Amino acid sequence: MADGAGGKLTTHVLDTATGKPAAGMKIALYRVSGTSHEKIRDAVTNADGRCDAPLLQGKDFQTGTYELVFFAGDYLRAGNAGLPDPLFLDQVPIRFGMAEQKHYHVPLLVSPFGYSTYRGS
Repeated sequence: MADGAGGKLTTHVLDTATGKPAAGMKIALYRVSGTSHEKIRDAVTNADGRCDAPLLQGKDFQTGTYELVFFAGDYLRAGNAGLPDPLFLDQVPIRFGMAEQKHYHVPLLVSPFGYSTYRGS
């Protein structure tokens, strides 16, 4: 594992049902090693659906396996009173690897009944 001179991790969330940024969504970041999950930090998306600062950067950035958990259910419940209980989507985990000292951007596109992600720029 390299210590982070140039790497950083960012995310953003778009609500594809409304066509708007998903403001106020809680996100948890974990470092994964085998069966171990170490919580690194919590964040909440701003009005633009982004975190105010990178989730990891500088000396905090290390290569390895990570998991972002997006608390989509809390966000969806807050804005959509007509959704079923239980929701189809609640917590959305995305596990991914960072192998280089580069910018990793892991966005989430979410609606009440589906989501997608990709490695952004």
